Amino acid sequence: MPETEQNQAEPVLEVVRSSRVQDVRLVETCEQLRLGVSDLLSGEGPLAIDAERASGFKYSQRAYLIQAFRVGGPILLIDPIAISAENPDDFTWMQQQLEHLEWIIHAATQDIPCLAELGLRPKKLFDTELAGRLAGFERVGLGAMVAKCLGFQLAKEHSAVDWSTRPLNDSWLTYAALDVDVLPELRDALEAELTQQEKLAWALEEFEMLTGFEPKPQKPDKWRGMSGLNLVKDQRQLAIARSMWQARETLAQKLDVSPSRLLPDSSIVEAVTAKTRSRAELNANKKFAGRASRSYLDLWWSAYESGSATNDLPLLRIPATGIPNHRAWPTKFPEADARLAALRGGMTILSEKHGIPPENLLSPDWVRTLAWENCSADEEALSQRLAQLGARKWQVSVTSRVLSGALAALQP
Repeated sequence: MPETEQNQAEPVLEVVRSSRVQDVRLVETCEQLRLGVSDLLSGEGPLAIDAERASGFKYSQRAYLIQAFRVGGPILLIDPIAISAENPDDFTWMQQQLEHLEWIIHAATQDIPCLAELGLRPKKLFDTELAGRLAGFERVGLGAMVAKCLGFQLAKEHSAVDWSTRPLNDSWLTYAALDVDVLPELRDALEAELTQQEKLAWALEEFEMLTGFEPKPQKPDKWRGMSGLNLVKDQRQLAIARSMWQARETLAQKLDVSPSRLLPDSSIVEAVTAKTRSRAELNANKKFAGRASRSYLDLWWSAYESGSATNDLPLLRIPATGIPNHRAWPTKFPEADARLAALRGGMTILSEKHGIPPENLLSPDWVRTLAWENCSADEEALSQRLAQLGARKWQVSVTSRVLSGALAALQP
């Protein structure tokens, strides 16, 4: 389903504000869950499932609401907090009942981790967002895809609410029900589109890979990701910033509050760069702001003093490991940079030919690896290397010839 021309007027679409399914249930007890799941089994087709977190409000990324639906069955709005408090093993039972079904998820990499925390993991999957990318859609948010494929709009005004709030607002629940109500119909439309474009087999390989998705492990020096830390110029100041970040992280985890809601990065950087000399001076600094900047002032000052006294000073820069940052290649590694430019040129050609973003054709990390390693231009050798890196069969088939040609063109 190709995108409409940008200069073509968008149709006026009706906004859907209530689910078309009459049986929508808020599930807060194990008994309600078992009855609801049993009724889902009497439905038809795949299982549409979604999860709502409280990102930006809570420290954890746990699910605070799970929506589940099958055509002909009810929409279940499951409160995992209440269910887990009563009997967490009920989610194991739910997994056993539903694992034989195909699960429809929009943007599976976002929801799989929090579902897996409860013991819920698909064995067969259809990711509507990824399907949209492979089909060449420019906008792959759920609302945009529903408007394009199904001809109506979703009300999205509750997309950033605090889902940990109890009791849940009725209008929020209406919004949550819509997210799974539309998924079976959207899935079928996308399957038809992928079939027409002869990409369905590619999508199925991607979906199979996603069933084993695991998020990347947290970096041991995550504190270096603070915004504005580039203003900190010496090791002692870095040690103070690290100490305050660690104190904030511990408190955020204890209170289950998003760290930035307690104390923004800018306040930590301000305290460090201002070369604060006392607790009173920290308290008087108006730029040291945040909801917990004064209520936990003793904690912040204690962390500041700890960083000021430690002998464990962090390096200003972490020594490079693995492949150097490709931004330095033009001056430091010009031959590798030339190979990277050639490979990227090939990826651009393939992206335009197949209507798929380059990053979905091949991971940019893999492309950089081929360039850095001076991979053989032999197509078979290049194909084997891509497979070793983790490329799926369809990706190797689509890209190997063009990439080997791009590398061969650089040879004398």
